[in-house]
Formats: sequence, C-alpha cells, structure tokens
Amino acid sequence: MPRGDKSSYTDKQKRQAEHIEESEKAEGRGEEAAERIAWATVNKQDGGGRKQPAKTAAKKKSSAAKTTAKKASSKKTATKKPATKKAAKTSR
Repeated sequence: MPRGDKSSYTDKQKRQAEHIEESEKAEGRGEEAAERIAWATVNKQDGGGRKQPAKTAAKKKSSAAKTTAKKASSKKTATKKPATKKAAKTSR
C-alpha cells in the first residue's frame, strides 16, 4: 500500500475527512492544505486507517492508564526521604 492510500479507512472516516475538507475550503484554505488538514484531523481522532476491534482499542487505553498510574505512584514513594540519625540527634 503506497503512502497516501486511503483504502484502509472506513466509510465514516472518509465522510468525516470530506466534511472537514469542505469546512477548511470555506475558511479560505487551498485544495491541498484542506485535504491535508482533513486527513490529519481524522488520524488524530481515530488513530489513522488501522482497522482495530473496539475491544482492543479500549484495552490498550485502559492498560496505558494503569501504566501511567503506576508511574505516578512510584514517583511519590521515591521522593520521600528516609529519617536520618542526624535529624534525630538535633531534635533532642
């Protein structure tokens, strides 16, 4: 499949791109710029022309969220400083 081939996109994605392209042309953009912006927007919203079952996409999102949560919690524990003997001596 050559670069720029739109055959792997769904009909819905193609309609969305067409609608976005028309809107961009109405805003005064050129033909090529409008098309580029339209497909970039569709790619950003849906992840491109990859056909992926809905369950797989949802699973990837939830596992990414778990990974992010784990990283955040590990950063919290790493920033705690252990009590030192010097601190205990100065408080007496």
